[in-house]
Amino acid sequence: RGQADALQRARAYVQAGADAIMIHSRSQDAAEVVEFCKAFRQLPIPPVPLVAVPSTYCSASEKQLSAAGFQIVIYANQLLRAAYPAMMDVATSILQHGRSLEAEKSMMSIADVIRLVPEGAAVP
Repeated sequence: RGQADALQRARAYVQAGADAIMIHSRSQDAAEVVEFCKAFRQLPIPPVPLVAVPSTYCSASEKQLSAAGFQIVIYANQLLRAAYPAMMDVATSILQHGRSLEAEKSMMSIADVIRLVPEGAAVP
């Protein structure tokens, strides 16, 4: 749809009371979102935070995005994308060996997992 459409929608969202504007891009670099940010800041609307989600333009640093005018950076799927291959490796090892011993070096200890849960945490 393009930047003009994105700016029109962003303006409408802000005028309707949006607390922030999140911008996505399929581009491999941040030029498109940086250009949007500059154009957005020129709109005659109340200032709201701009949110970057650098899933595709992952070479852009938080410092660069902040300098461009973004206040929030969300790493929306990076941890899931990292966790899935690790889970597949452990599952493959278990299937190959018929046990989990060989995969233990790739996993947290049970003690570490228990330490993640605060003492006295309510269980639904």
